[in-house]
Amino acid sequence: MKQLVVISGKGGTGKTTMTASLAALAKGEMVVADCDVDAPDLHLLLKPQVRETFDFYGLEVASIDPEKCTKCGKCEEACRFCAISDFAVDPAACEGCRVCTVVCPSEAVAMTDRISGHAFVSDTRFGTMVHAELFPGEEASGKLVTMVRELAAQVAEREGRDLVIIDGSPGIGCPVIASITGTDLALVMTEPSISGAHDLERILAVVEHFGVEALVAVNKHDLNPDMTERIGELCRDLGFDLAGKLPFDPGVVGAMVQRKTLVEVEGPVGDAIRDLWDKIRARL
Repeated sequence: MKQLVVISGKGGTGKTTMTASLAALAKGEMVVADCDVDAPDLHLLLKPQVRETFDFYGLEVASIDPEKCTKCGKCEEACRFCAISDFAVDPAACEGCRVCTVVCPSEAVAMTDRISGHAFVSDTRFGTMVHAELFPGEEASGKLVTMVRELAAQVAEREGRDLVIIDGSPGIGCPVIASITGTDLALVMTEPSISGAHDLERILAVVEHFGVEALVAVNKHDLNPDMTERIGELCRDLGFDLAGKLPFDPGVVGAMVQRKTLVEVEGPVGDAIRDLWDKIRARL
């Protein structure tokens, strides 16, 4: 089983739109996983119908046993997040640092699990989709990404699929690292702008650090040909292939409004994505 991850150094480069289009081209051959768990939106295009739901347990939170508590106040004094008041813990403010469990002389404070979100296995018109919902204010999104990827791999094995397409998070943080580690190929989306080139260089450094092969695609390349050329030079200098150039197409907005992928409508972007898909399959 191969794993392809679509990532970007910054948001707004067309990463999720590309993932949905690749899922359409690989229909019946893959499982798609939305690992952008902090701001998931792949479901807007794929319209999943949930068939399984799993609880996600993120950071533990402290709780105080009133029968053991001697009301010494040491836990409240030590808490840097002001999560303890009147010898009770506010779960929304607790960061799970465990300091209160260390300073409590009567062992009245314990760490407890709490549900921080859910993961889902769903049906789409292109095949099975694994996605997640992280509750507002919750952390440990990297841990949830790992859960989504593990579920996707299990589903792919159960259904006999030989490919998992992962919609990763933008940037270079923990969820991105959790999205790319152990994958077979990364498709890095960028745009022809100064910030696009800067963040592309950062994410390619992360990809190289984890030993993952990568292809680069420039979205709306014709809006700034000079910057696209500079991005091509950057890729050559760093040893990565610039495998795709997607043109600007006003019809993209119409496709999004219809909740269709770009390969389900006529247009130059869809043709460019099909050419890119051929290169991806050759590398996988």
